[in-house]
Amino acid sequence: MATRVSHIEPDTKITDLVGRLTDDMRRLVSSEVQLAKLEIKESIHSGSRGVLWLALAFGVGIVAMVAATIFVTALIGRLTGNLWVGALATGALELGVGAWLVTRGGHSFTRPSYTLDESREELRNTGAWIAKQRRS
Repeated sequence: MATRVSHIEPDTKITDLVGRLTDDMRRLVSSEVQLAKLEIKESIHSGSRGVLWLALAFGVGIVAMVAATIFVTALIGRLTGNLWVGALATGALELGVGAWLVTRGGHSFTRPSYTLDESREELRNTGAWIAKQRRS
């Protein structure tokens, strides 16, 4: 970014200086808005690329889980001699893993959120302090 050097003559009036300052501020605000637009556009672009990769990973993961389910079902069915036993055993195994994941995820919601309560308490303390300062 190039910097503009301006020389101020000793005979310059205050109104001229304020006018220059206003022009500089207008140019600065315009540049900041343009920079913010570029940053937002870049953030949206990288975010959409991330969403695309996550969707692709999710699709590949689903296909891999289906393949693993078929493999485990066929393996247990071959070991027991009955494909239905393999399917039922694999289903029970996957239900158990799913129940364990749901239970584990549920426990994360039961933990108290300290940040929200602490923030509310700090806001109350700040309000009380401001009220005390007004009285004094």
